[in-house]
Amino acid sequence: MPGDPSARDAFIVSRLIALRTALSGIGTTLDEITTWAELTRVAASQMHGAAAVLRPGGEAGPRYEVVGGDPALLPDARWAAAMAQERAGRREGGSAPSSSGRNRPALCLPVATRRDVYGTLVCGRDEPQFTRWDVEVCALLVERAASHIRQAREHARVSGLVTKLQSVLRVEPGRPHPNLDIAVRYLPAGQSAVVGGDWCETVRLHFGRTLLVVGDVMGHGLEAAVDMTAYRSALRSIASADLPPHRVLRQLDDIVSGEPDRRPATCLIARVDPVREQVVVASAGHLPPAVIDTEGRTSLLSVPVGPPLGTGLGGYQSRTHRLDPSQTLVLFTDGLVERRHEDIDQSLRRLTELTFASATEPEQVLDTMLTGLDSDHAEDDIAVLAARVRARAADAEAAQY
Repeated sequence: MPGDPSARDAFIVSRLIALRTALSGIGTTLDEITTWAELTRVAASQMHGAAAVLRPGGEAGPRYEVVGGDPALLPDARWAAAMAQERAGRREGGSAPSSSGRNRPALCLPVATRRDVYGTLVCGRDEPQFTRWDVEVCALLVERAASHIRQAREHARVSGLVTKLQSVLRVEPGRPHPNLDIAVRYLPAGQSAVVGGDWCETVRLHFGRTLLVVGDVMGHGLEAAVDMTAYRSALRSIASADLPPHRVLRQLDDIVSGEPDRRPATCLIARVDPVREQVVVASAGHLPPAVIDTEGRTSLLSVPVGPPLGTGLGGYQSRTHRLDPSQTLVLFTDGLVERRHEDIDQSLRRLTELTFASATEPEQVLDTMLTGLDSDHAEDDIAVLAARVRARAADAEAAQY
């Protein structure tokens, strides 16, 4: 090191800057494998040799993983494992010859937190011997890696619990009357969610009628999913009284507005009556349903729009439309059509411009609709329900009552 104090200070500062830069390259993601690779890559560069992760190998013996640099520079894995076991309790490194008989420097440090040991970092090179500076640098590297590995495992654990809970919350819609063909799709936004605040429901009523419902709870993720289940539970209870759609919305609004922690939601209810060939619809701040006619053309039904559920304002109304067996009714949440920086009228226009084969079944309708609207790149959760009256089942269903 230079004799001049200012030069010595500059040298130390430059090494510290280089070390800080190296540390910033470890733990850039919440993926454990990536963190191990970053650790060995940085350690090999800092030690001017090779670095690897040592794990117990079971019956096959200890083995190296995620090697950075030339693996020929590493000591025998069995020797490294013995050194790691000896020093794990002291959490300190050192230099020692490998068991191959060659005087090659080696360094073994446990990658560990106070509670857990995740593995061992093993470094090797031809020369020179590892210095105290080298040991301290590697100690900093493994401390940073261990901290991020702990975070990665905790994140994976919590994500697993959330996924399991979401799976429990994801309830399939009830069974409609057999005079209706139903298809339902649910597509959560992003890759980590299983279910969010969007939902579909079907409830069997008297005289062959079926209540079709879609709802969209404000927000995303687990919290929205929890509120979604509360809305569905309340809806099923209210629907058992066989009220008109607007009165179902009114009662839902009364219940939710009395629960200050409950998130607001939009909702669309359609009561399909195959015998009378009609559908009665009501909306709480929700987009209107679409109807596909016998020519495969798409249009939107007019619906009086009331305030979202949870506001306590009420004011919901129903409207009746004709629905015959040649038509397919589609209820959907806004994630199907809405796109960022696009007016909602333009979004709905893209939906009405879709065309379908005249004999398309509900499942095929949803396939065409999701593909035509590029649902793979949707920015919000999507829940969509398609229903079509079975022409031959209508009279038989009415006879049962």
